[in-house]
Amino acid sequence: MFTNIQLTDGVLLQFAEPPVEIQMQHYAFLVDDDLFDRAYARLCEQSIEHWADPQMRRPGETNTEHGGRGVYFKDPAGHAIELITRPYL
Repeated sequence: MFTNIQLTDGVLLQFAEPPVEIQMQHYAFLVDDDLFDRAYARLCEQSIEHWADPQMRRPGETNTEHGGRGVYFKDPAGHAIELITRPYL
């Protein structure tokens, strides 16, 4: 079974519900400040564990790397999801 998320411009993300035997992956999404604020509010409202760093040493925080903001969390299958507001250039 999949959870589908429809994005603009015809982009569809499909997340498989566990148990699925897939090696852990890392997905980074560049989002604008408004979407970051809304997504971060949902993480907090739903008590989803999140970190400011990929090593998961700064729980419950966001970062201000690269002149923007970022946060890491895991999807239900254990994949690392990263939201950033500025590209790593």
